[in-house]
Amino acid sequence: MSAIVTSRAGPARLDLMAELHRREPRFAAMGLIMLMLMLPTAFAALVDLRAVSGVNVWIKPLKFQASLAAYLLTLAWFAAFLPAGVTDARWYRRYSALVVGMVGIEMLWLMGASFYGVPSHFNRDGGFLEIVYPVMGLFAIGLTTATLVYGVLIGRDPRSTLAPAMRASLSLGLVLTFVLTVLAAGFLAGGQGHFVGEATTASALPVLGWARDGGDLRVAHFFATHAMQIIPAFGLMASALPARQGVIVVQVFAAGFVVFTGLVLFQAMRGLPFPG
Repeated sequence: MSAIVTSRAGPARLDLMAELHRREPRFAAMGLIMLMLMLPTAFAALVDLRAVSGVNVWIKPLKFQASLAAYLLTLAWFAAFLPAGVTDARWYRRYSALVVGMVGIEMLWLMGASFYGVPSHFNRDGGFLEIVYPVMGLFAIGLTTATLVYGVLIGRDPRSTLAPAMRASLSLGLVLTFVLTVLAAGFLAGGQGHFVGEATTASALPVLGWARDGGDLRVAHFFATHAMQIIPAFGLMASALPARQGVIVVQVFAAGFVVFTGLVLFQAMRGLPFPG
């Protein structure tokens, strides 16, 4: 299928999925699978009313499917900014296949736990899921390394044609996604749950599900994982500035984002909801 489809009614439009597949077929395909899985998972949530910790058993895999789809499709788009020849290299093809495999295993774990109506995270029942939980944590770190690899390669590409501010924002956003996510997820995994204080699901924020009556450590994790979209989006705007100024502005914004994420985590640790 051609990436560009001509329309008599207007200018040529971008066939997004075809373009994503052209840029990075493995990530694009798995991202599309995650999107497609959301339909049966949402249906399951409607007909299966079982709950874990007060939340429907299918909500967690549904959220992860949305998050992983955004993660993979963003990487597929950014693949066009990698140094020439990287995506065709043998090491890269093997590595990207490994990342996709880890995503698949993570989703099987989440769906399996939901099917049996047991917690996938913070499972302390002494059974198989408690044993496999730390292993899945390692898989989560493994699949997140793709942002680190992309960020380093884009940042060190001497032949990049990107505007300096855009290149800086991509590199910083991707590297910080890995660093902040590992730190936030590690802090989360080391506890007994994501709530702090008297937090419950009783008055959770719509869609996101964050507690409104206490601290919720998932908030910092959310911002950490979306640095790869937020910082480059800012970089796109900063590209309108002169090159040197644009890079400085992006660096300041990235530093501010790190501080913000840390403050959000500290706020949750004090048992306070976000937004306050």
